Amino acid sequence: MREYLLVLMVAAAVTYLSTGVVRRLAIDTGVMTAVRDRDVHAIPTPRLGGIAMFLGLGAALLVASSLPLMRSVYEESRDPIALLSGAALICLLGVIDDKWEIDSLTKMAGQVLAAGVMVVQGIQMVFVPVPWGTVSLSTNEGVLLSVLIVVVTINAVNFVDGLDGLLAGIAAIGALAFFAYSFLFAVSEGISRFAAPTLFSAVLAGVCLGFLPHNFNPARIFMGDSGSMLIGLLLAASTISLTGQMDAGSTSAVALSPALLPLVLPFAVIAVPFIDLLLAVVRRTRAGRSPFAPDKQHLHHRLLEIGHSHRRAVLIMYFWSALISFGVVAASLTQLKTALFALVAVLVAFGVFLLGWPHLSAWVRRMAADVAARKAADVAARQEQAARRAEAARAAETARAAETLRSAEVLSSAAAAEATSATAASTGPVPEPTSSPARANSSPGPGAGSPPSSPPRATRPPASGPAPRPSPARSTPSPASGPGSPSVPARGA
Repeated sequence: MREYLLVLMVAAAVTYLSTGVVRRLAIDTGVMTAVRDRDVHAIPTPRLGGIAMFLGLGAALLVASSLPLMRSVYEESRDPIALLSGAALICLLGVIDDKWEIDSLTKMAGQVLAAGVMVVQGIQMVFVPVPWGTVSLSTNEGVLLSVLIVVVTINAVNFVDGLDGLLAGIAAIGALAFFAYSFLFAVSEGISRFAAPTLFSAVLAGVCLGFLPHNFNPARIFMGDSGSMLIGLLLAASTISLTGQMDAGSTSAVALSPALLPLVLPFAVIAVPFIDLLLAVVRRTRAGRSPFAPDKQHLHHRLLEIGHSHRRAVLIMYFWSALISFGVVAASLTQLKTALFALVAVLVAFGVFLLGWPHLSAWVRRMAADVAARKAADVAARQEQAARRAEAARAAETARAAETLRSAEVLSSAAAAEATSATAASTGPVPEPTSSPARANSSPGPGAGSPPSSPPRATRPPASGPAPRPSPARSTPSPASGPGSPSVPARGA
């Protein structure tokens, strides 16, 4: 187990460290993924991540060949060499497609060539598990079936590479589940624990885990077809090499797991990609298009359409992949079927809850918004009533102040009138102005008389207050009278 862990860590470390260099190479050579209608990324992103993954694969296989216990895998079979040669061809095909985008038929021919090279060197089906045991295959039958499994797996995996970090995470989960099954299968059958399928699963898990930090949303680099087809080839190689370990005369293998599990498990590991592949083929065929024509109706696109965020959609796909793959492994290895089924049922319910979370959260938000709106309406109504009461109170207060002011003005006017009356009463009546008396003395003879003095004009009293008494009139000497003529004195002199 420690040697497997070492191989996994080497694959992860080399892949992680070399991804930055490959990213710079992709940018310099212009190998960028343009933004298309069916893509979810917003800016052009470099690809060729499969080169870094292939370097991690080669480094891990090289380290494994030098380990004491792992060396037996290389001595007993040529499976590691066959895997490395097939991986080199498929990675080269992917690099060419990433750079120049070859057509689907040429790509299919390259996949068949890479699968054939790997199968001919030893990684091929030997037995096919069936419910009543196993069926041995001839060499030609084994080669044809093995190539078919490799090509189908490569294309199924390639279909799911649509979101940042989706394929790398699903492949890592599937590889770990396959590793657990193949290791426990070897322990149960009493065969060597250091076998090719277990080694391939550990290497695949390390490669995906090393690439995932660069590829998770927001992705700094894409694995491209060079990486997705490499992952499919590794998964298919693990499946085929595992079936070659099963003894046709052994009944313990059938007792260990369902008879079809060695073939079912890889499909369970990548059940989500395979379901997506079948749905895409049916959908495009019914629409009269090629099964390889791209569209935006994959499962991950539908998760985005119903309201999931990019990362949440990826995590939901991780959850379902882990539930299916590890559920199949647990069902094949445990005897507690009832407890396992109960646990799986709970996890399935949780997965359905996660799928419907956008609708549920939208319903909860609508209910919360309705409650908040009703509360706000109640508060607004209460505030309006309070404002109306305050306005009425202010109006009443203004009316009272105006009434008080008018009363004060009336009282002031009355007081002023009363004061005026009192002042007039205290000063007495106003005397009438009198005219000048008749000449006291008749004028002395003709020619000697002088005109009488004019009485003084009475001054008009002011509007208010006692009238002033008239000033006494002064007599003026007549110009005709002489000095000896007496003057008429004024009244009151």
